[in-house]
Amino acid sequence: MTVTMDVFPPDGLPPAADAALAVRDLSVAFPTEDGTVHAVRHISFDLRPGEVLGVVGESGSGKSVSSMALMGLLPKTAKITGSVKFGDTELIGMSDKQLRKIRGNGIAMIFQDPMTSLNPVYTVGWQLAEAYQAHHKVNKQQAWRRAIEMLDIVGIPQPDRRAKQYPFEFSGGMRQRAMIAMAVINDPSIIIADEPTTALDVTVQAQVLDTLRQMRDEFSAAIIMITHDLGVVTGIADRVQVMYAGTMVESGSVSSVFVRPRMPYTVGLLSSIPRAETVGTRLTPIKGAPPSLVNMPPGCPFSPRCPLARADCLDGEPELVEVDEINHLARCKHWDEVATSDPRQMFVAAAETDVDDTLPDTDAATELMTE
Repeated sequence: MTVTMDVFPPDGLPPAADAALAVRDLSVAFPTEDGTVHAVRHISFDLRPGEVLGVVGESGSGKSVSSMALMGLLPKTAKITGSVKFGDTELIGMSDKQLRKIRGNGIAMIFQDPMTSLNPVYTVGWQLAEAYQAHHKVNKQQAWRRAIEMLDIVGIPQPDRRAKQYPFEFSGGMRQRAMIAMAVINDPSIIIADEPTTALDVTVQAQVLDTLRQMRDEFSAAIIMITHDLGVVTGIADRVQVMYAGTMVESGSVSSVFVRPRMPYTVGLLSSIPRAETVGTRLTPIKGAPPSLVNMPPGCPFSPRCPLARADCLDGEPELVEVDEINHLARCKHWDEVATSDPRQMFVAAAETDVDDTLPDTDAATELMTE
């Protein structure tokens, strides 16, 4: 299913009429002894029913923190600003008691490691039934039947027998499918999947993705798929949102962003993926590391690692701008150069030299590189 969606509408714009989730200018900061960590910075998007939005980026880019903010699962020390509307309901500022009525019922989450999410001392069926009873006035027998039904829907064989087993008796793929069953048992309109295929082999990963597609089609649920695996995004997502240094640096349809990337960071991610034609050759890395979210560098946060960095890249952080396709946006002052060159070769050259040498020799650049 492909649904047209404005991934990054201007902050002041009202939510789309049919948006299941509308996020505007979402920011998350954590106070620490070293200073304030700006984990998420000014993210906005609309998500419509049946839409699958892939969120990709390196560790520490703000993917999981933004999803936890949507669910109200961050610690009280986190400072959350902006707006998150679930239908007509504003979630930012809600009490934990109010959010509990929405979690699992309207918005559900599939966590990265099901073994740490499932309670080892209760059977899988009991845990599914409990999740159902939390939001429905049903007796234990009805909840148990619903649990078995959901295990059957997600493809677990002999669900009536498996429901009586404990999580350790399930394989990794079966545990992940059980987590998907728990996420959709209350027919939520939004599912947030945080690295649901991590540590699974390719065959089981394909089964889990097929299960998620089935849940989307049967329940018309919108899905936010958080992953490091760009192949997963290609296989399931309608649109993709690339995160770096706590903010969105590129967004658009999967075909547009992956075939015609306009942000050097996206190019670097795509260049580092193994391909059939690159067998026998070394992968092209993005040299360096993401910036500190406590002391952000001046200008574009990607400048210290970017083979296209120029002096003007240090003059303020770039805005997200619409590039050569509708709803394809990139946070780069030189996106047109990315469009007219072969940036992958630039990363190959950068891998053989120091990325630092691509920056202009100015006082600002020197300060940037030593921070």
